Amino acid sequence: MKLLSRKDFLYGISAGFFIGLLFLPILRTASPHLYGLLFPFVVPFFLVATPSGLLAADIIGRKAPIIWQMAKFGVIGVLNSFFDLGILSGLTILFHALFLADATTTVSIGSMMAVSAYSLYKTTSFVAANVNSYFWNRHWTFDTGPKKKNRSEFLQFFAVSIVGLILNVSASSAVFRIGTGASGLTGDQWGLVAGLAGIFAGLAWNFVGYKFIVFK
Repeated sequence: MKLLSRKDFLYGISAGFFIGLLFLPILRTASPHLYGLLFPFVVPFFLVATPSGLLAADIIGRKAPIIWQMAKFGVIGVLNSFFDLGILSGLTILFHALFLADATTTVSIGSMMAVSAYSLYKTTSFVAANVNSYFWNRHWTFDTGPKKKNRSEFLQFFAVSIVGLILNVSASSAVFRIGTGASGLTGDQWGLVAGLAGIFAGLAWNFVGYKFIVFK
């Protein structure tokens, strides 16, 4: 049975475009030299690679439909990861340009609490990525249609995501604290490494929570 529809193909191309676009600030932060070399090819690559991967998953998923759903979740997982890291990198670049603030800069919140700029960047990028994740998972990966009221479903989505937030931000902040200064990487580059660690920490929980609690 063919699983890949016209809607899936269009969503796949759209996801590929946004993945490529969001990868640009990540690449610029990770390696300005590679960014200069690869800048023209990043978006076209993902525009082709993403629907091609879905086509392969369609063929495999005809005998195991869960593979097809996991493939779509995987595409959205990559998109959300790049959304998360892309915003994280964008905030890092922006605040460095405006205020000469490194990700290790301490920011005071009121008179009793101080956190690193990185933790604030990471929390902001995580929340933005989850708003994006809700749209894509609801309308494509799990495609629940009108079965639930949007408000109830949205609240359930964010309740599940709170656990993901704790796993994501805690793991990434811990890796960032441990790794900063431990190698030749800059603080901003360690921010990307730590952000990736946080994404992996929350990914398995998110799939289970979205599938069996939110979009069941």
